[in-house]
Amino acid sequence: MEFRWNEWNLEHATQHGVRVDEIESLIEAARPPFPEHRGDGKWLVQGRGWGGRYVQAIYIIDDDGPFFVLHARTLSDQEIRRYRRRLR
Repeated sequence: MEFRWNEWNLEHATQHGVRVDEIESLIEAARPPFPEHRGDGKWLVQGRGWGGRYVQAIYIIDDDGPFFVLHARTLSDQEIRRYRRRLR
């Protein structure tokens, strides 16, 4: 998998304390029901990042192939519960 990072998405995707390597590994390790299409070419993936914390990332796939991450953050307690129920 190839990722495209620039100043804008590096700043935006990591502003909530999620590291680039954590985001990339989350997307690479996505398992059903993720990635989930969110419309407008956006995809959502949730899962466990480094150290076991629950995170999510939203990205698009460029026409030429690389993943372009738009946003990443940790999940709230309510989102973690919803995530766990979805995996059952």
